[in-house]
Amino acid sequence: MMTNLFSVFDPSSSIPNLSLNWLSTFIGLMLIPTLYWAMPSRWSLMWNKINYTLYKEFNTLLGPNMGAFPFMFVSLFSIIVFNNFLGLVPYIFTSTSHLAMTLSLALPMWLSFMIYGWVNNTQHMLAHLVPQGTPGALMPFMVLIETVSNMIRPGTLAVRLAANMMAGHLLLSLLGNNGPGASNLILVILIFSQILLLMLEAAVAIIQSYVFSVLSTLYAAEV
Repeated sequence: MMTNLFSVFDPSSSIPNLSLNWLSTFIGLMLIPTLYWAMPSRWSLMWNKINYTLYKEFNTLLGPNMGAFPFMFVSLFSIIVFNNFLGLVPYIFTSTSHLAMTLSLALPMWLSFMIYGWVNNTQHMLAHLVPQGTPGALMPFMVLIETVSNMIRPGTLAVRLAANMMAGHLLLSLLGNNGPGASNLILVILIFSQILLLMLEAAVAIIQSYVFSVLSTLYAAEV
């Protein structure tokens, strides 16, 4: 009997004192054959096209003369979307539904952006705390609001991704638990509903990866 509905997301395995579920984050590196990288195929050409489109998008957000810097966010998008899709496979651990994974991606980036901005562009960072046209009486409050808004950015990035990935998986689990005792008609409806939810989860996996990467790019562009 399952005592806690969220226990299905716990990073536990059958081997005592050894959790292997986090290895699913790197399983793609072990499964993708060398031929995929050695010879261009339709899949690799399509992925290169996606990467180039994302590079142009992020380069536009960051500004001109950024060189290879936008590729960092392309790589960020790639690892998130890969793990999101990997979580849709049955019996594979979804690492992006845990704050341990999402906060590990968001917090170091935000911290590095802040350190770079305050060290190299101190006046710009101070000016950014008070929007243009703010009345003098409201300036202390705007500084406080902007500071709090800036401080919660890594948390909002991490929680948004983890919550969206967990919500869909939780709904699929709830529907799947009602299958064994259901009638044939209800079972057909449940299967059809889960197929639709799986398609929706695939779209959410791409959208959330893109949102995480674009917001990280915008935060970097501010400094």
